[in-house]
Amino acid sequence: MEKNWWKESVVYQIYPRSFKDSNGDGIGDLKGIISKLDYLKGLGVDVIWLSPVYESPNDDNGYDISDYQSIMDEFGTMEDWEGLLDGLHVRGMKLMMDLVVNHTSDEHEWFVESRKSKDNPYRDYYIWRTGKDGNEPNNWTSFFSGSAWQHDDTTDESYLHLFSKKQPDLNWENPVLREEIYSMMKWWLDKGVDGFRMDVINLISKEEGLPSTPGGKKYDWGGDYFMNGPRVHEYLQEMNTEVLSKYDMMTVGECPGASPQDAARYANEEGTELNMIFTFEHMDLDSGPGGKWDVKDWLLADLKQVMTKWQKDLEGRGWNSLYLNNHDQPRMVSRFGNDKEYRIESAKMLATFLHMLQGTPYIYQGEELGMTNVEFDSLKEYNDIEIQNMYREKVTEGGEDHTAIMEAIYRKGRDNARTPMQWDDSEHAGFTTGTPWLKVNPNYKEINAENALKDSASIYYYYRELNLLRKEHEIIVYGTYDLILDDHEQIYAYTRTLGEEKLVILCNFTGENAAFTLPEDLHFESSSLLIGNYENHLVENGKLKPYEARVYKLN
Repeated sequence: MEKNWWKESVVYQIYPRSFKDSNGDGIGDLKGIISKLDYLKGLGVDVIWLSPVYESPNDDNGYDISDYQSIMDEFGTMEDWEGLLDGLHVRGMKLMMDLVVNHTSDEHEWFVESRKSKDNPYRDYYIWRTGKDGNEPNNWTSFFSGSAWQHDDTTDESYLHLFSKKQPDLNWENPVLREEIYSMMKWWLDKGVDGFRMDVINLISKEEGLPSTPGGKKYDWGGDYFMNGPRVHEYLQEMNTEVLSKYDMMTVGECPGASPQDAARYANEEGTELNMIFTFEHMDLDSGPGGKWDVKDWLLADLKQVMTKWQKDLEGRGWNSLYLNNHDQPRMVSRFGNDKEYRIESAKMLATFLHMLQGTPYIYQGEELGMTNVEFDSLKEYNDIEIQNMYREKVTEGGEDHTAIMEAIYRKGRDNARTPMQWDDSEHAGFTTGTPWLKVNPNYKEINAENALKDSASIYYYYRELNLLRKEHEIIVYGTYDLILDDHEQIYAYTRTLGEEKLVILCNFTGENAAFTLPEDLHFESSSLLIGNYENHLVENGKLKPYEARVYKLN
């Protein structure tokens, strides 16, 4: 397997709006991030992934871009951005920007022109169609509820928007548009950017003719016609030839609905497309047949099955990205751990579980403090467009039970991840001197960075230790993965192997003690403990305490 710096790196994701506000307007900004670079350096991360900071009307918090080559006023100036890039590079860290090119904002100049007339030169930058018999051009629904089409009176046609109606989809069939995108990417790379995280990049190719789903439903999920579409690999290979291959950079593609077979093409070892993708299969383990908001309890057996499939199917063929939360997902300690009596233990256990897998680990801001989900009292306190649209559709229009839907929001809503970063125990958690754009989680008095930095046994320092181990032990990066104790109902255990070296990773996913017997070929007695999340590890070799994690190096 080829060695690469991006395989050996640990990435830290910053959601700028919620990270650190420097000017008291209640919104995180670039100068705020710059003020915390030593905190990030101290954590031992290598790459910062910055969620979008481009000019945007903020219908979907910056994922609706109106100008790809300027910075949103709320976040600062291009000079501030350059200061951030320099500050990272001086500290030996890299910067990965968010690339959002499946859609733009409807306020982007391309779309402003496109909607003016059917013969406008920009018309074909987007996907316009005529409706049928007073209906939409097809029956697809958007990711954010409702039809994926918006009628525009100016030309009496509709445009496709797989997300908000203020996020029209770009028409990648148009070679002129693709050239525009590639030249914009080069512009950022020439400024010194070290990589791109590519938003929903596997949606850029739609099925020819944009057919409705069969079955005659008025509105239906049409993912089969726009996820991993017919020309997506052609487009990414062209992007790679024109742009990516010309720079020493890192790429990760967000690819909902991708299988390991798809990933082996997107993130192939030959490097003809991307370095790695974000998969979502493990993020759907607590979704019932009704989708994301039909919440059910996830099962450890399912987590083992999904993670093992991705580890083994990409072995030697591609590269995994490793994450358990991000700006679109609930907090991992609330979802996969125990955010009450075992918050610290389970946060460390989950980190151990994830960072010891093969792939590049992603830390989402606040994860290293064990930040948790939040339960706001009223719907008004939630900002997220997905939450608001879903509530309107299900409760206001659909008559579903308010309490049940709020319960689903508490468990799965995206604002769980977006509450401001908890820096200290002062008002608004030291995030801002003003009124925060989204309320701070009330547990900030206990859970904050200042407390973590004062406590040598904190989650923060445990993450630092994991990050350092990755630099010291090649096996953590390049070793192969194998599941052991397959049927154990409490413990997720696996090995990593590189040449003669072997690691054994044991993680108790429950709040009870868990007994285990290792396979006989693992000579446990002559092993050394690499890391563990309890002080006294070796009292009972065959038993793990609640949410205990241990990593053994076999001698």
